[in-house]
Amino acid sequence: MSHVIAVANQKGGVGKTTTAINLAASLAATKRRVLLVDLDAQGNATMGVGVDKAAISRTVRDVLLEEAPIRAVILELPNLGLSLLPANGDMTEAEIKLRDMAVGDFALKTALAEVAGDFDYIVLDCPPALSKLTVNALVAADGVLIPMQCEYYALEGLSALMDTIQKIRRVINPRLEIEGLLRTMYDPRNNLAIDVSNQLIQHFGDKVYRTLVPRNVRLAEAPSHGLPAMLYDPASAGAKAYLALAGEVLRRHDGGQMRLSA
Repeated sequence: MSHVIAVANQKGGVGKTTTAINLAASLAATKRRVLLVDLDAQGNATMGVGVDKAAISRTVRDVLLEEAPIRAVILELPNLGLSLLPANGDMTEAEIKLRDMAVGDFALKTALAEVAGDFDYIVLDCPPALSKLTVNALVAADGVLIPMQCEYYALEGLSALMDTIQKIRRVINPRLEIEGLLRTMYDPRNNLAIDVSNQLIQHFGDKVYRTLVPRNVRLAEAPSHGLPAMLYDPASAGAKAYLALAGEVLRRHDGGQMRLSA
């Protein structure tokens, strides 16, 4: 059975899609079978792994609205060693129509159940808002990975997300856990970043990943080339950080044998 990780934060601009792409690619580099699911109408995760969102005829929208089987929509990306369930602007229609479906909150969970045996990890890139699509992700997920910048407003957004997770756990998905908190765009020269980082560790303890993702030009450049950082520039600090994150994820779930591909 696959382990489903929702990469979520109700605040935008925290490195959510960057984290989803690079975590998926890093897990795939350890020879795990990985499916990356793009749930954002902007389709940034889709574009970030080299797929033209304007050129695809079917997306996760078709899966959620039961207009296409999930296996017919999944794209294989052999150059990255992972699979993709893509998205584009059609996701806006899915957001609206899911509200009228009797079991709309369970659409993604139902679809992923069909391929649960095909993958070791399924990484969900959520929209930066508490939308019907985000609710679908939290219902389908085993854990929530929360990327966040170490700044004051990020703490406010974190509080709102925690409330949402508690409600989903209480009402719909009792197995949902906090996978971990990932400090992104981290600058150790910034006193506020250090203070917020210390507050996170004090409050969440070992739920805070040891990995720190730094501000890194290569991480910012990689999506324009349709590549994860580890393929765009494997020696970059950003690529190394996400490989370290993958190691932490693996240690928490299956003993962490890295089995890096050649």
